[in-house]
Amino acid sequence: MNIRKSTTPGTLDRPLTHDPKKQAPMTPTLSELPPRESDALASRQNRKLEMQLMPEALARAHMQQRLQEAEHERRSMHLLAARRLQRRAERASLRARRALAMAVMQ
Repeated sequence: MNIRKSTTPGTLDRPLTHDPKKQAPMTPTLSELPPRESDALASRQNRKLEMQLMPEALARAHMQQRLQEAEHERRSMHLLAARRLQRRAERASLRARRALAMAVMQ
């Protein structure tokens, strides 16, 4: 088997060295980043991005509104059910009082 030393830097799977101090940093420094052409270009690109994201923001707001409406509907249905059960309990209580009064009178 012929083993030769590679002159290319190591990869993530097979690093050139396992010593972390001797490995290349993973994130580029500010000096390595390419300079921006101008703020106008960046602003225009930012506006383009905002325009592309507007439908998502609109859909998110619409879904939030629908969720709030659904929660309000659930609360109102819960309140109506509670009132219905309260009236039923009051009627049962009145029937029990009447039955007790009839039993005492006899």
